[in-house]
Amino acid sequence: MSRPPTFVPPACARARMLETSRGDFAVLDGLPGGAVRGTALLLPGYTGSKEDFIAMLEPLTAAGYRAVAVDGRGQYESEGPDAQEAYAQGELAQDVLAQAVAVGGPVHLVGHSLGGQIARATVLTDAASFRTLTLISSGPARISPGQRSKVELLSDALVAMDMAEVWDAMRALDPPEEAEPNGQGREDLRRRWLRHNPAQLLAAGRQLTVEPDRVGELAAVPLPKHVLSGERDDTWPVPLLDDMAQRLGAHRTVIEGAEHSPNTDRPRETAGALTAFWNQYAD
Repeated sequence: MSRPPTFVPPACARARMLETSRGDFAVLDGLPGGAVRGTALLLPGYTGSKEDFIAMLEPLTAAGYRAVAVDGRGQYESEGPDAQEAYAQGELAQDVLAQAVAVGGPVHLVGHSLGGQIARATVLTDAASFRTLTLISSGPARISPGQRSKVELLSDALVAMDMAEVWDAMRALDPPEEAEPNGQGREDLRRRWLRHNPAQLLAAGRQLTVEPDRVGELAAVPLPKHVLSGERDDTWPVPLLDDMAQRLGAHRTVIEGAEHSPNTDRPRETAGALTAFWNQYAD
């Protein structure tokens, strides 16, 4: 589970609802103080939220980019249906296309982990609304065997227990080094977890365990691509991400000192890598 450093937006951003043709989505909308060089749409991963990008908003806007981080349908502060069918990858891709129109595309599309696979499905559906695509710690196909086992275990728990009971069970399994004094920082994470729709988590978890390799299809899309990751990753091993970048002909960035979530592990370095890439395709 991602651990944002805070859930309080910086001064450059405001929390609001983004109205689209597909419904309303909760966003953190970061705006530069001066001229806007471009707009980025940021998609979080499994069990995550828009706050996974919160520490990147200041450096992104300081570099002249509007940065819009989104809760997808059923994630945290965006409402979603209770039927798993509503979270099919094609449906989520249509949501992203509507979000891009609403923020005023073409945009730089960024997806972390599951968000990367949704971003990939989106540009494979229609790439016209996008200027570039960045996949952060998001691999070519389904997740690693160890992570599949964890997702399957979580899915079984979601069927058998309510969200509060699942939260308590997950925390009981936390290693000691992840314990926080007096539960500091846990209440925001717990609140976020409780507001996720279980149907979204079940559908997303299944997607992660069965996703096929679509790198060849994506390579054929004439869009500048960027593969970014930490130097360690147990969800998609780094050599697999290296190989994917080669197959895509993509720019490749490895963030030192980061693992599966460089956006929270090393947000300023990650923001710097993104803006350096975007600057090549700025207005």
